[in-house]
Amino acid sequence: MQADVVIKNGTVVDGSGGPSRQADVAIAGGKIVAVGEVPATDAARVIDATDLKILPGFIDIHTHSDVSLILDPRCQSKILQGVTTEVTGNCSFAPFPFAPDKMELHADHLHRIGDGVPPLTWNDVDGYVATVETNPPAFNVAPLAGHGTLRVAAMGVDQREATPDELATMKRLLAECLEQGAFGMSTGLTHVPSAYGPEEEVTELVKVVAQYDALYATHQRGAKGRVFGGMEESIRTATAAGARLQASHAAINNPDHWGKAVEMLALVDEARDNGLDIAIDVYPYDASSSSLTQYLPQWVQDGGTEAMRARLADPAALERAEQELAAGWFGGIPWFWDRVLMTRTGAGDEWCVGLTIEQAAAKAGMTPAAFTLKTCLDHGNYPGVVLFYRTEDDMMTFLAHHTAVVGSDGSALPLDQGANKPHPRSFGTFPRIFGRYVRDKGLLTWEEAAVKTSSGVAERLQLADRGQIAEGLVADIVIMDPATVIDRSTFTDPAQSPTGIPYVIVNGAIAVDEGEQTEARSGRVLRRTR
Repeated sequence: MQADVVIKNGTVVDGSGGPSRQADVAIAGGKIVAVGEVPATDAARVIDATDLKILPGFIDIHTHSDVSLILDPRCQSKILQGVTTEVTGNCSFAPFPFAPDKMELHADHLHRIGDGVPPLTWNDVDGYVATVETNPPAFNVAPLAGHGTLRVAAMGVDQREATPDELATMKRLLAECLEQGAFGMSTGLTHVPSAYGPEEEVTELVKVVAQYDALYATHQRGAKGRVFGGMEESIRTATAAGARLQASHAAINNPDHWGKAVEMLALVDEARDNGLDIAIDVYPYDASSSSLTQYLPQWVQDGGTEAMRARLADPAALERAEQELAAGWFGGIPWFWDRVLMTRTGAGDEWCVGLTIEQAAAKAGMTPAAFTLKTCLDHGNYPGVVLFYRTEDDMMTFLAHHTAVVGSDGSALPLDQGANKPHPRSFGTFPRIFGRYVRDKGLLTWEEAAVKTSSGVAERLQLADRGQIAEGLVADIVIMDPATVIDRSTFTDPAQSPTGIPYVIVNGAIAVDEGEQTEARSGRVLRRTR
């Protein structure tokens, strides 16, 4: 057989959910051309996969690599763990559509995802695709439109309801994004300015998503006084709009409600029984991470970072902000300042990276709330934190659910992170799934995990040409050592590549060879065509 690559003697976990089997895999022209017994005589490259598993490339359903993949197309932290496609534009942060007269606010908004912002020289999906493919990334990109970006484009960062004309503008811009191939829309209903949009506004936008049979992915709202109010709102919105719903990064972040994952999942199952197409995604850690400004009182952030700075120059406003911040976040979740770890700051304050806010505030001679406000005033949306507000038991309950797929909630980052200590999810999510929760804990079988990391995500995105090992599909493939695969990234030393993933193939090109990244940059921006 004429082939570019033949993978011999491996165990194929094909992503269908069916049993694994011994088989060879042949690749030609970027596609899988044979699965079975394949002679290697005419192959340009033969990979011996004896004692290894051959899986479909991982499709990360929830990421924030929108601009980091432009800043560094190597995408090291993700390609080395076997990610061959990323879904970007989550939590309302998307790099389109932009209003030309609001570019500074758009850049300020994108700073919340924390990886720096390149010059914004495009306005729409087409322009973004052209920019990305000028210097192609190591993996594929499936972008979503973002509610926060739509709001910035239509009305800035104002804390108010949209006027009828502004809502019409958002709907028009969203339709243009979907026409140009975006896979759906996300909300980030604890992030400004998406959080400023009431349920009625979101529902109107999700109706546009439903018209295209695209996906509505939601970072849910913090609902004061209701344990699962955010999930309830998401279900109401998707049901009213007739849309397919992806509940992002399922978790229980309030220590008062730890252990209630089964109760939350009962809402998902009830909604499915009532006809809603709903699924969840999960990342395998007991801590979350975000920009520090997400946790400030929302009125403080009205108008953007410069408006926030001007507002808090008023001593009375500063005192009110400190009191409200100290009282809790997301509708009253109590602060445990010793559970909140600084992961990045601006220049001059690198000393506090790796310290908890409690420790950093003590060194600065301030209260934790005052230190938090000062950090955000000094550095805007850039400072980041990790919050240890979850339990592994809850996470495992979510991960095992029949609707769950895997999303890292991380970014594609270089291994050289300097002083920064980003959440290890950006470096270890997928090897952690297979090493810890498949091999070591037995929570999932290899076949179940392949669905949750590949084909199940392809189904959510309606990607018919990838997600499984089968003849005729795109050759996005991971070869894994089941005995050694594991993440090495930790919260104190996160920027470490995993072990046990010797080969990664993207669109037929070998992107990781014997554990080392190659020069291949065979990724492209995928567009929704249905």
